[in-house]
This record gives sequence, C-alpha cells and structure tokens, in this order.
Amino acid sequence: MNSHPASGNNRMTSILACCVFSFACLFSGFTNAQSFDLKIQQITSGPKHHFFGYIGQCQTVPWNASDRYILGMEIETIDRMPLPEEAATIILIDTQNNNKITRIEKTHAWNPQQGTMFYWNPLAAETQFFFNDRDVKTGKVFTVLYDIEKRKRIKEYRNEDAPIGNGGVAQNGGAFLGLNYGRLARLRAVTGYPGTIDWSKEVNAPANDGIFVVDVKTGNRRLLVSYRQLADLLKNRYPDIEDYPLFINHSLWNRTGDRVYFFARGNWTGNKVKNKPKINTPCSIHIDGTGLTLHDKHIGGHPEWAEGSLLIGRDGKKQILYDVDTQKVVEQWGTPEIFPNPEGDISLSPNGKWFVNGYKKGEANYYTVYRRSDGKYTRSEGLSKGSYSGDIRIDPAPRWNRTNNTILVPGLAKDNTRQMFMIQVVTDK
Repeated sequence: MNSHPASGNNRMTSILACCVFSFACLFSGFTNAQSFDLKIQQITSGPKHHFFGYIGQCQTVPWNASDRYILGMEIETIDRMPLPEEAATIILIDTQNNNKITRIEKTHAWNPQQGTMFYWNPLAAETQFFFNDRDVKTGKVFTVLYDIEKRKRIKEYRNEDAPIGNGGVAQNGGAFLGLNYGRLARLRAVTGYPGTIDWSKEVNAPANDGIFVVDVKTGNRRLLVSYRQLADLLKNRYPDIEDYPLFINHSLWNRTGDRVYFFARGNWTGNKVKNKPKINTPCSIHIDGTGLTLHDKHIGGHPEWAEGSLLIGRDGKKQILYDVDTQKVVEQWGTPEIFPNPEGDISLSPNGKWFVNGYKKGEANYYTVYRRSDGKYTRSEGLSKGSYSGDIRIDPAPRWNRTNNTILVPGLAKDNTRQMFMIQVVTDK
C-alpha cells in the first residue's frame, strides 16, 4: 500500500537530481565557454571604389576554396546607378600577399546592390566562379563561368530568345537558378541591370518566364516556376492580379539542394498600379517543380536557410527559425536586445555554427555575431555607410569565409570611397 508514494518520491528525487545536474552542466558550459571579439580590417583602398555585392545568403562566399582569394569589383562612381555601357572591373584580392589586387575581367551586368551575382563554383571552388554579363549591343544578359588559373571564360550560358542571368547557385553545385534581369530592372531597378532587355515585358504574368534551373555542365535549362503559375495562385489573395506585372526577388536555394524559397512581388517602384496594394508574397517550391506553396507568414525580406527545411528570419522583434514544411516558427535566437533589427542582412556560416546580423543605425552599419552553441554574441563598432540611400544605398551585406572565422562587409573609408572590410572573429585560446 505504501509502495506508490515511495515510488513517487523516488521519481521526484530523480527528476530534481537530473534538473540540478543539467543546470550545473549548463552553468559550467556557460562559464567555461570561450569568449570572442571582433577585429575590423580595411582590405581595399581608393581612389576607385571596391565591393563584392549581395548578401551572404545561401553560402554566397567571396573567398575561393583555400580562402586565399576574395572576389570583388572595381568601379568609378557610387553616386548613381551604372549606365549600360559602363563596365565594372572584376578583381581578385590576394589575402596572402598584402591584399594585392589583380584585375582579371570586366562585366556590363552589375548594380551597386547585388554586384554581378558572384558565386564560386562549388564543384571547383579553388579556381572557378560565376558572374553575370551583358551584350552591350543587344542588351541581353548571360552568365559566365570563369577560371582564374586559365585566366579566361570557360563557358557562357546564353539564350537569344529568353536571356537570363544567374540568380543563385546550388550550394552543393551542378546548377544555378536563372532570372530575367531585364524584368527586374524595369519593375524594381535596384535588383536589375539598367538597359537590359526584358523579353517578357508584354505580359504581366508570362507562362514562359519565372525561375529557371540551368545545368552547369550541359547548359540545358528548364522552367521551375512561371509567373503564370504564381498569378493563378495569387488570384485568391489579389482578385485584380492580372493588372499587376509580377517579378521575383531573392531566389534562395537551400543547403541540401531540394527546394527554393523566393518572393513573388508586384506593384513596387516600376509600373506601379495606383490605389492597389503591394504584392510581397513568400513562396517555396521543391526543385523538381512540385510543392509550390504561398506562405502566409512573412519572415522578413532577407531570410537565410539553416538546416533542412528551416529558414532564419524575423517574427516581430524576434530573430527566429521558421519551418517551411509546417509553416510555423519553431525557435527563437537571442533577444531583441541582441538583435535590434532581426530583419537586417543576415548570414549563417558554412558550418552552421555562427550567425551574423548586419543592421543600420544612423549613417553606420553594425554587426551582431552570434554563436549558436551557447548563445554568446558580440557587436561590432559602426562602419560608415554615409547618407547613400535608395538604389545606391550601402546595405550591411555580411558574407562568411570558408573557415568560418571572418566576414566580408562593405563600408565607406575615411576618404569617402566605398571599400571592402573584413571582420575577424577572434576567440580566446
């Protein structure tokens, strides 16, 4: 008769013991965890301007496989969008030789925000990288695969009837996503290349345009999702959808290569329909073309993939993990004090252990670096971004290296030229 109370007491004692042990381990781990600091170094200088472009989402890593060379661009002016005939010089920065700059190519497909969509080829990341270019005579965009060892373009991905440029390389290699940058330039200038041909402009929701998947080896391509498909799905939310010219931003390929997250947008700065709401709908699709989904929850304009089906984004003032499959917020990172702007420019390190959030305050960009294992964080000093705004703004845009200890960021140098800076994560020994 008395065995049950005794058993209950034993269970309670065991639970309390486990809790004390867990707390002790947690406290011990917290107090013994290595602290870390941030060290900022300017790696390029004037009188010309130097930058990489784009955010470090989906392992947009500026460094080659050995972390020796950093890709960048050299331009003459930062106070306006480029003219169609103005080329940017593509450079290599040798981090093992006093950050010496070697000028290797030129491109006519770039803007101050995204640059030219640099990506090192995951299947040959020591020597090969992708960038976008444009035929100045025809205005048609194409993607280039370049080899720094051979010092030449080894492949160009051209299509005369429906020209597209790289919109994101598969993180495990083999393919890239293609977008119509002429359409982007027409409907939201900051995301496109001025003077580029928009081959689908006559139709608001064309069935032959959208996100393409291009095979790196063969150059063959297929349409993953069309604007027509998106308009048909959006019609329930926007009955007047046929009045909107649609475009796509931020085509983000996940780490395992089986799905893409992107934004279907309309009624922004170009061809705006008066008295109509802005369309900004997050979508996801499996890479085989199935599972096209419109998401109700908006987790910010610059989300980043974590593991599997998880995205990093924001929910109100919280930095969160969002599950694309369940369409629910499943975890919070840090606090609003740690991440003052959870919708800032964010990037997860290649090994998934470090996270950086870049945000604006006044005329400077700041960076919170966060370690996932113990929640420790450090915030950088401000890097000047000046008063540049709109299409020529200098966003924080942090990008990790391959050894997960350095971040490439933009900023204004003391001579007011736009330059490239490295933030090194320095841990205690």
